[in-house]
Amino acid sequence: EKADPQKTAFLLRKAWTLYSVTPLYRFRRARLREYARLLGAFIAAEKQKGLAVEVGVELDIKVALSSLADLRGSELDQAALLVQLSSRSRASSRNSEDKPVWSGWFCSVFGDDLSKNVPENFTCLPLFLTHGAESYTSLVGSWFQKTFDCCFRRLAISPLNLSWMVAMWAGCKLDRAASAVELVFSVPRLSQPLDISYAIHPEDAKALWDTVQKTPGEITQEEVDVFMDCLYAHFHRHFKIHLSAAKLVKVSTAVASAHCDGIVKILQSQYLPGVLMLLTELAISQIQ
Repeated sequence: EKADPQKTAFLLRKAWTLYSVTPLYRFRRARLREYARLLGAFIAAEKQKGLAVEVGVELDIKVALSSLADLRGSELDQAALLVQLSSRSRASSRNSEDKPVWSGWFCSVFGDDLSKNVPENFTCLPLFLTHGAESYTSLVGSWFQKTFDCCFRRLAISPLNLSWMVAMWAGCKLDRAASAVELVFSVPRLSQPLDISYAIHPEDAKALWDTVQKTPGEITQEEVDVFMDCLYAHFHRHFKIHLSAAKLVKVSTAVASAHCDGIVKILQSQYLPGVLMLLTELAISQIQ
């Protein structure tokens, strides 16, 4: 399904931190308003214990839970679940607008491998993305884990998966002028940290991928390896540096960027489902 660009625009161009989540037990979508009230009460109670998120400012935290029906890949997928926290200072007027302070969303895009194999009463939303203070992520995560007997884990992205991402995204067609394809490598075993940034013109990267890919719409590990080897060979020819000896830690393209720490920024609404499908797959592989 194609996501409605207007409904999903707020998901774009933000740095999202990735988590994998085991299936939620006895989660009921009809009770979202009640869940929002309970989560709000939990956050308020934790703040009363001295775990205030913003020191010195008395804030009322409002919680909203809603469904994003567009964000799913197949009929087996559950609609995405959006959690939003906003604040209003007690000193401000009643008419003042609430200020968004944190957002997170659970989703499954073509997560059929997991949803087919879970018993009734479990809801599969294996990918969780957050934007905002880590203290709020911890509070929201704690409440969901206690309430739905699930487990959250940070989702790192391996150099192998980063190479897949850059190959896939470099080959995407875009309507307007695209930004450069950039790969960032960390050089190991040095007394001082050293990163190497390698930028490729987007048209050159796409032309290279088009020569490597044998079957449009299908990608193999061999094709990804050839694509990366060509980039490495070009870099070595000019700078006499073997990038294969360094660690790939970040990739940036006009479609999206991804860091090995599990931080992703999605830039194009037309490729939002495709990026989420890949991230859902990574989340499921960590759970299984």
